Amino acid sequence: MTTAEIAFEHVSKTFGRDDGSYAVRDLSFSVGRGELVAILGKTGCGKSTTFNLVAGLIEPSAGKVTVQGRDPFRDFAWFRGKIGIVFQNDRLMPWRSAIENVALGLELNHAPLAERMEIAGKWLDRLGLSAHAQDYPHALSGGMRQRVSIARAFAVKPDILLCDEPFSALDEVTANGLRAEFLDLVRETGATGIFITHSINEALQLGRRILVFHRPAAIAYEASFDKATSESQRNDIRSAILRALATEQAA
Repeated sequence: MTTAEIAFEHVSKTFGRDDGSYAVRDLSFSVGRGELVAILGKTGCGKSTTFNLVAGLIEPSAGKVTVQGRDPFRDFAWFRGKIGIVFQNDRLMPWRSAIENVALGLELNHAPLAERMEIAGKWLDRLGLSAHAQDYPHALSGGMRQRVSIARAFAVKPDILLCDEPFSALDEVTANGLRAEFLDLVRETGATGIFITHSINEALQLGRRILVFHRPAAIAYEASFDKATSESQRNDIRSAILRALATEQAA
């Protein structure tokens, strides 16, 4: 049986309102070690709130969230270097060069200067940016900046990788290439991943398991597949996802 790296047990989240409004309500699911799970849903369905709960940025109002058996909110400092995050926007520091941005997590983990520069340089090279190591974010294209962001996440060798629509601001050609590279990196490193998206195509390309959320963050549909899944079966999954999303609209 696959060990659960991430687990939600009847988790609910409200934000101080007393009208019974939930961002997440009675949500239960788990992510096994080495799994890459895509969470798909419309804007406002609670995907990002779920992301923030896993990252330990907020705590649940009810229920229990565990990551590697620990509470990510209460044990936030313990997860430093164990969780890598890629956001929708690159969130690079404009006053730091590309290599200095990649090295940030290593610096926070107190790695020696020479070590962190060596590791950061290798990751920039891996993502095709070695010639831009000393460039500052303003001199990089959107795709390049997101590559730097991905390199920064992987540089700390995270056990858990969390991605919140990291390619949504890019043109489709650039995004498609980055998705393929990202998937290769996840497989190479063996990281456990949660990938937030509102794109069905992206979910099918990146995930081996898809969770479709309805508002407030509740699982409306779930599908698992692998390399052996036929194109016909994938089309069936796509149709089921569309039905699940349409059902929420009708409701």
